[in-house]
Amino acid sequence: MRRDELAAAAGVSAEYIKRLEQGHGRPSAAVLHALARALRLSRPEYEYFCALAGHVPSLTGRVPAEVGPGTRRLLERLGDVPICVLDAAWTLLAWNTAWERLCSTSVLADGRGRNMAWRAFTGDEHPLTERQIRFRSSIVTDLRATAVRYPGDDWLTDLVTDLRAASATFAALWRTPVDTRHRDCQVTVRHPDAGDVTLDCDIMTIHEGDLRAVVYTAEPGSADGARLAFIQACAKDDQLL
Repeated sequence: MRRDELAAAAGVSAEYIKRLEQGHGRPSAAVLHALARALRLSRPEYEYFCALAGHVPSLTGRVPAEVGPGTRRLLERLGDVPICVLDAAWTLLAWNTAWERLCSTSVLADGRGRNMAWRAFTGDEHPLTERQIRFRSSIVTDLRATAVRYPGDDWLTDLVTDLRAASATFAALWRTPVDTRHRDCQVTVRHPDAGDVTLDCDIMTIHEGDLRAVVYTAEPGSADGARLAFIQACAKDDQLL
């Protein structure tokens, strides 16, 4: 297909196509979709096309699960801060060493055991702080938005259906939309050696690949900060033995 033919089929100018070929500019999601349609790309080709342009595929298909090189470099450079990367359905995809030392049971899990929403709403019930309640609510808010973007993902649909059946709390939050995304939250991690560690939890969206980075930190000088330091120090000592 010639440049002018592609431009006409996609509804853009030939000069615009030329600029894209030369690496200048970044097409919008709408233009990207038009180009993919004009080129008659398959679904896998379209998803790869979106990844190259830094966009999330439009409303059909599965939740993306590809962790790009930039995100992996982020994990490496924040090696002393527990951080993990999740897909838009809140399933664990990647993590750094500090996070593995803190949450080793999640790393060893498989299937739904690696899904943070499933673990948050089907684990042991215990009194939650207000910030921990907000953390749960933020998961549901984000998961609802994900379900709208990816209605064709059967795994996600089944997850939401089963969560609504397994947890009255999840079902209530799902019925009553409240925008609580990306507010200050806390989580409590049960570590086999250090006991319960309550940490501040910051959730960041990585737009390329529609990913979530979850970062755990503790207030300097606090008891939980000391427990977190103890976990990291013990793990390093074990590596030296």
